[in-house]
Parts: sequence; C-alpha cells; structure tokens
Amino acid sequence: MSIRVTHTHGEAVTVTAAGGTEILRYVYRPDPEPFESRKPYAHPVRTLAGRTVTGYRPNDHRWHKGVQMTASHLSGQNFWGGNSYVHGRGYLPLPERVGSMRHDGFAGLTAGNDRFDCTEDLTWVANGGAEWAREERGLSVHSVDEAAGAWVLDWSIRLTNLRDVPLEFGSPTTAGREMAGYTGLQWRGPRDFTGGSVFSPDSDAGAAHLMGTRSPWLAFTAEHDEYDGHSTLVFAHAPENLDEHVAIHASHWFVRAEPIPSVAFSWAFFEEFALPPGESFAYRYRIVVADGAWGRDRVSTHLKGVPW
Repeated sequence: MSIRVTHTHGEAVTVTAAGGTEILRYVYRPDPEPFESRKPYAHPVRTLAGRTVTGYRPNDHRWHKGVQMTASHLSGQNFWGGNSYVHGRGYLPLPERVGSMRHDGFAGLTAGNDRFDCTEDLTWVANGGAEWAREERGLSVHSVDEAAGAWVLDWSIRLTNLRDVPLEFGSPTTAGREMAGYTGLQWRGPRDFTGGSVFSPDSDAGAAHLMGTRSPWLAFTAEHDEYDGHSTLVFAHAPENLDEHVAIHASHWFVRAEPIPSVAFSWAFFEEFALPPGESFAYRYRIVVADGAWGRDRVSTHLKGVPW
C-alpha cells in the first residue's frame, strides 16, 4: 500500500496512506509552554481506518503529547514535562527543573512509495540553556498493510553525553514512589482508551499486573467512542534492547489503563543508571498501529512477519 509524505518546513512531517488518511503527524516545532518540556512529538497517530490512537494535552497531564521521547529524572532535571516528583513532598511545580529537546535539523529524509525514513538531530537542553546531550533519532513508517489493517512505526534513539560529568537517569520510582517508573519513549492514548485491555506474550493479566514487568512486546486494545470498533497498539522492543550484554540498562514496561491510558518503554524503572561523559547509548522500538481488537496469536504472527 502506497503512502504520501508532506514536509511543512519548520513545523511538521506528515504521512498519508493511499486511502487519504493521515496516519502520522510528527511535529518538530515545539509547543510554546516551557513547563510542558518543549520537544518534538507524534500526534495525531491514526489507524488506516482513520481512528485516532493518541491523546494530546489531556486535562490531567497537559505535557502528555502523543508519542514522545522523555526522561522524567535526569541529573535533577525533568525532560518529561510538568510537575517533578520529590520524595517526601510529592509532585511539585518546579519550572526551574524542566528541560527541553531542541530540533537541530534532519540529517536525512527519504520518502518512497511504501516507506518513509528520517534521521533527526536534537540537543537536550537543561533549564537555563546548558546543552547536556546530543540525540540522533530515527523514525520509519513502513509495512502499511491494508488487508491486515495495520502499519508500523519504528523509533530509535542514540544519545551522547555532552557534559563533563555522568548523566544520571532515573524515574519517580528510583526517587521513592513505588511502581511509577515512567521514563523513555512514551505513548499517551486518547480518552476512550481508558480501561482498555493490556496483554503480553505470556500474560493477559491486565495493566496493573504487567506494570514493571519485562517482555519483548506489550499490546493495548480498546473500543472507541462515537463509532463502532476497536483499535490495537503493539509496543515492541528490538531484540538487542533485551540483551543484557548489549543494552545499557534493563527495560521494563510502564503501563496504565486507568485512570489514564499510557505505555512507556522505561529504561530506568527500578534502578538508576549513569552515562559517562562522551559515551552513548542506543535503543530501537516498534509500534504497530492496527484496526480491530487483536489477540495474542494475531499480534505474535504479525510481528514475526515484519522482521527488524
């Protein structure tokens, strides 16, 4: 199935499927509010049938914006946005801790008939203007399958420490709040995904029981408001992410279905890790966006049919 790519220079890149549905809008011109941690994000993300599967600035967390790269606790700074968790005091509005991710340009943009790839250069900037890290981000849209009702978004990160001291990555859980280890690539679902079903390759126990677990993939399915039908999102790790000899740190799922729908590939759920000066780490992730309520067998079969 063919796609069309439109680049509105200085603002966003959009990908439209052959049927006319805009399935991805990647916005690299950041929103204006510094407290929300200004950075690029993907929204709206839609299924091939046109169902929106991302939320944007929900009233409970204005800094949740579709799919975005985050770091909730990084050497005392907050690259997630919004209130910062301080042990013993809870969540506090500390704008002096909120950093940003600056879009520096695209090193590559390639649009074909059935695939879109881009490489983006970004700088992570601490509050006050100090440049802390350089990121090379990769985005790919591919495997647009009308018969299956699904398409694939791949998202990669390679982050390099620009400081002369280690960058220390953590989360609210490493700071003292139990089972709230959110950080890393995060998806915020639309309001009608609240209460959706969550399962992994070996468990359908739901979000509450899968919080903080490890697995190659996690699926989230929900029924939409306004029209009949479900959508399914599958969040998958590249094989090397789970290889303890390759990955810089073990990844765990941050997942909630209630009171808000959210999934994050958390790279510092239970334990902090440090990135030395001049050193880098890299991860690759995959999100399958599908129409319908998929089950475990269908998810597994589809993932096997889309090799890394």
